[in-house]
Amino acid sequence: MAALLRHIAAAASTDGATSFYASDPNLGSARVVFQGGKERFLPGFMEKTGPKVGFWHGQIRRLIKDFGITTHGDIEFGFFPHVAPKTVEHIYKLVRLGCYNTNHFFRVDKGFVAQVASVVGGRTAPMNDEQQEEAEKSVVGEFSTVKHVRGILSMGRHSDPNSGGSSFSILLGDAPHLDGQYAVFGRLTKGDDTLRKLEQLPTRREGIFVMPIERISILSTYYYDVDLESCEAEKSILRRRLSESASEVERWRRKCFA
Repeated sequence: MAALLRHIAAAASTDGATSFYASDPNLGSARVVFQGGKERFLPGFMEKTGPKVGFWHGQIRRLIKDFGITTHGDIEFGFFPHVAPKTVEHIYKLVRLGCYNTNHFFRVDKGFVAQVASVVGGRTAPMNDEQQEEAEKSVVGEFSTVKHVRGILSMGRHSDPNSGGSSFSILLGDAPHLDGQYAVFGRLTKGDDTLRKLEQLPTRREGIFVMPIERISILSTYYYDVDLESCEAEKSILRRRLSESASEVERWRRKCFA
């Protein structure tokens, strides 16, 4: 825990107009990127061809392009390790394990929230034992005085204040009625333009939830540290992407070729 906080607690540097509140004093130096898209024809294609086709990382990216998954853009966020340390540790571990890959945004309520589904049941790819173990954990409610404003990351939960798991919301507007009731653990650093695109998508209402008609997938994720020098940061991202790709390929190999 201490090592993780040392890794992500340094004050973040800004990178000009491409950043969204990147100078927030609560931000640590770790960054997570969700690469998102809208599924249209790929599921039907996979039903016809089977899951053995094209699951090397470069090939699946080409399948995504050729068979109609329209990318809306990336979303990058950072953490507040001193505001909600246990929540940050849990979510960051889920990211490092690749748990959010193939997950989705199940809720997009314009001016309110875009909510990421729980990775238990929200992913299309199967989870391995390590992912499953971490995904089933819950964290205590770390409520603070940080306000729920646009770009804030807020932990989802049930009626039990200590029931936060892996679902969380990105605020699309100010929501003062959530202050002190839900754990704030980070904020958007890049990708507000992507959120605005998501807000324009067709939706339907199910009870209290406003949900997109088409699935908004998180195609892949990666993470890096803004305090690393430029070349080192690029190498770090590349190593993690390669490791993530190898892990995904191995899971599909075990499932489909064993």
